[in-house]
Amino acid sequence: MALFGLFGKKKEKAEEAAEKQALDSGLERSREGFLGRLARAVAGKSTVDDEVLDHLEEVLVSSDVGVETTLRIIERIQQRVKRDKYVGTGELNALLREEIAALMKDPAPIDPAQKPYVIMVVGVNGVGKTTTIGKLANAFKKEGKSVVLGAADTFRAAAVDQLTIWSQRVGVPIVSQGMNADPAAVAYDAVESAKAKGADVVIIDTAGRLHNKVGLMNELTKVRNVMRKVIPDAPHEVLLVLDASTGQNAIEQAKQFTKATDVTALALTKIDGTAKGGVAIGISDQFRIPIKYLGVGEGMDHLQVFDKQAFVEALFKG
Repeated sequence: MALFGLFGKKKEKAEEAAEKQALDSGLERSREGFLGRLARAVAGKSTVDDEVLDHLEEVLVSSDVGVETTLRIIERIQQRVKRDKYVGTGELNALLREEIAALMKDPAPIDPAQKPYVIMVVGVNGVGKTTTIGKLANAFKKEGKSVVLGAADTFRAAAVDQLTIWSQRVGVPIVSQGMNADPAAVAYDAVESAKAKGADVVIIDTAGRLHNKVGLMNELTKVRNVMRKVIPDAPHEVLLVLDASTGQNAIEQAKQFTKATDVTALALTKIDGTAKGGVAIGISDQFRIPIKYLGVGEGMDHLQVFDKQAFVEALFKG
C-alpha cells in the first residue's frame, strides 16, 4: 500500500521500493528471532504433527503473539491438517502466512469528504505519541493536505513544547494554551480553527495518564463532546499509539484504553527496535481494531500505512 494512499494518492515505484525496504529492515530483529525458532521447531520433522504444533505454540507465544491469538492460530492449523490428512513441514510457512493474514485487518481509507478529518490521538506517555503525530502531520503535508495540530496534552509542559517543535519542523500551525489549560478547550479551539481555515486534517494530542481510569474516561469523553459542538461526527478517528517494544504490556495498554474510549485505529511505534513485532498480530486479532500505522525508524518519513500482506511478507522474508 502506498505510504499515505489513504487519500488515494499513488506512489512512484521507487518510493514504494523504499517503503518496502524500510519495513523489511524494521522487522529484521523480529523476523530473525521468529524464523530461527520456527526452524528449530520443525527440525528433523517431515510432517506437521502434535509435537510440531506444541513447538509452534511455544514459538508464537515467545514471539509476543499472545496466548489467545496463538491458540487460535494453532486451532486453525490443526483443522487444516485434519482436513488435508497430510501437511508437510515445508508447507508450514505458507500456512502460517495465510492464517496470520486472515487474523489481521487492513485499515479503512480516509474519506476526503470529511473535512477537516479529525484525529484524536491517545496513548500513555513514552510510547512515541507526540512523535507519531509529528510524522503523521508530515506525511499528510507531503500529500498536499493542510494540517492543524492541537496540543491538548496540557498536563506535561514537555508534551506541549515537543508538539510545538514538531509543528515548526513540519511547518504546520498549532493551537496551544500552554500547560494546565483545559484539554477540552484546546481541542475545541483546534477544531474550530481547522474548520475556519478550511484545513484537511486536525490532529489532537491528549494526555497519556492511566493511573485513574475513571478520570481518563471522563476526560476523553469531554474532549470528544466539545469537538462535536464544532463538527457533529468528530472525531472521525481515535488513534491509540502503542510501543511495540513493550510486548505484552502494549496489549494491556490496549485493554485499558479500549475501555476508556472508542478506539478505531492503532499505531505501533518502535517496531524497528524490537524483536517483539509479533505483538502486532495479537493486538490486531484480540481487539479487532485495525493497525493503521507502523513506526519503522526515527526519521520523519519512517511511518507507514499498515498493509497486512506487506507485513506478513516482511516477517517471513527469507
